Amino acid sequence: MKIYTRTGDKGETGLFGGPRVLKDDVRIEAYGTIDELNAVVGCARHELPADWSDLLGQIQHDLFSLGAELATPDPTAHNTALVGDAQVESLEQAIDQASQDLPPLQQFILPAGSRGVSLLHLARAVCRRGERRLVTLASNAQSPVSAVLLRYVNRLSDLLFVLARAVTYAEGREDVGWVKPTETRR
Repeated sequence: MKIYTRTGDKGETGLFGGPRVLKDDVRIEAYGTIDELNAVVGCARHELPADWSDLLGQIQHDLFSLGAELATPDPTAHNTALVGDAQVESLEQAIDQASQDLPPLQQFILPAGSRGVSLLHLARAVCRRGERRLVTLASNAQSPVSAVLLRYVNRLSDLLFVLARAVTYAEGREDVGWVKPTETRR
């Protein structure tokens, strides 16, 4: 099987079980951002200890499933509705576990730290963009999006933030706090 098909040479792509659409279609933008998030999570995964790496590996599988659902106009008919409440609950449990020993936040923190921590912050930022793309897609009456997908992505961004903090503290470091300027620079 060749990787190139030439069917997208004019700026269109096919949805799974659906029509061909422009490559900048809101649905393509949504699952493309989730794909980008998956790649960043994969980078972060290989910078972290095994226990966090395993969790991120499961998240990568979930993100692939989420992307498959988004790539399918009728996920129920094509058996691609694979992310549900159980995956959201799993993220919530991971958030609770990762945050149990963290000091409370006293200020905003910068997305900084070791390479692994910085990649987790980058993944969180891409995740938030993915969430915005899902909201745009969900607001389109012709493109329904399961509410559980929005919950999953929202919880995932929270988890990525908490993991960045947990890894920072596991490395014996502290969060890098934002220092508010004392006067306006205009």
